Amino acid sequence: MASEGTATCIDILLAIILPPLGVFLKFGCKVEFWICLLLTLFGYIPGIIYAIYAITK
Repeated sequence: MASEGTATCIDILLAIILPPLGVFLKFGCKVEFWICLLLTLFGYIPGIIYAIYAITK
């Protein structure tokens, strides 16, 4: 269970640094990744918000 929390923490850090990468590592090349990529292209902050939301949901 501790490794699950650590993985989520690392995913969140990656989502803050590069939002599409964090989502890609969690979901692969699914719809969540493309939404995050599009939001990041429109603005860095919306990409971060969506990435954290997608990873923690």
